[in-house]
Amino acid sequence: MVFSANIVTVAEMQFMAGENRDATGDVDANHIFLQDYAEAYLSGLLKFNLSTGFSALTAGIKVIITEWAARFAGMELIRFNMAGYTSRVEAEDMINIHTYRMRQIEKLLEDASIQDFIGV
Repeated sequence: MVFSANIVTVAEMQFMAGENRDATGDVDANHIFLQDYAEAYLSGLLKFNLSTGFSALTAGIKVIITEWAARFAGMELIRFNMAGYTSRVEAEDMINIHTYRMRQIEKLLEDASIQDFIGV
């Protein structure tokens, strides 16, 4: 299985997970699942198919969607195994930061019309 980025890259996922992420969970198969989960959730939230329509979005909204997906994947990579982090508290703090920012992004996306996002 080779990871093919649609809305988020492996580097973005790894950046959000931090340098202490567990290498056994940081593999292409999991990257595919994490991107697909994020894409499906955001497609439902936006009521817009990101699988086929991502390229039609404006550059600014693509960055916001990618940030949400990267934070989601990073959070899941952290939760996979917290042993590499300085402490469990450090890992949980990172997860809490991601959760807070993801909620802010969701509010932004929910308040706008998808028509605001499509580059015409």
